[in-house]
Amino acid sequence: MTTTVEAIYEGGVLRPLQPLALPEHAHVHVSVETMPEDPERAAWLAQSERRLREVWENDADDVFTELRPQ
Repeated sequence: MTTTVEAIYEGGVLRPLQPLALPEHAHVHVSVETMPEDPERAAWLAQSERRLREVWENDADDVFTELRPQ
């Protein structure tokens, strides 16, 4: 069976962008073809990352850390 999926290389690991229909610990043969750079996609991803950081990394959320039982 041959399946083509898009993946991201992060921290030394290839992470598929969608689930794979494989059993746990399945052995596979992997071929890697890098995708061409897309400046527009890169700009959208950078903007998304900045927006998420604004939401997740803000002082207003510290109150939840203080109120959470230890």
